[in-house]
Amino acid sequence: MPSRRTDPLTLEVVELIGTVVARYHEEYEHAAATHQLTGAQARVLGLLSLEPMPMRRIAQKLKCEPSNVTGIVDRLESRGLVERRPDPADRRVKLAAATEDGLRTGDRLRESLDFAREPLAGLSTAERAVLRDLLKRMLG
Repeated sequence: MPSRRTDPLTLEVVELIGTVVARYHEEYEHAAATHQLTGAQARVLGLLSLEPMPMRRIAQKLKCEPSNVTGIVDRLESRGLVERRPDPADRRVKLAAATEDGLRTGDRLRESLDFAREPLAGLSTAERAVLRDLLKRMLG
C-alpha cells in the first residue's frame, strides 16, 4: 500500500485553519474572563442566549458530558445568569434558559469578540460569502 502524502497546499490550509481556531479560542477565553466567566461558561451562556434548551442538547452541541453541563449551569445559575424552567412541551424536562442579566452578559460577550470581526472586515461581502460557503462545504 503506497504511503499517502498530503500535498503542500493542503498542509498549509490545515495549518492556517489550526492557527485561526487557536486564535479564536484564545480571544474567547480572554473575553470570557473579562466577564468573570470560564470559556465553557461563556459558550453555554452563548447557546442559551439563542434559545432555552435541555442539558442533554447543550452537551451535544458542546460535545461534552451532560454531567459537565450540569455543573456549568449550576455556576451560571448561582450568578443569576441562567435559570432552570419546565419545558412547556414536556413538564418532566427542565430547560436551562438565560435570564435578562444573562442575555445582557451574552450580548456584551459577543460584542467584545473582535478576533473574527476585524480580519473579516478586510474581506469584501463577496469574499465573506465565498469563505462561508467553503466552510459549510467542509463541514458537510
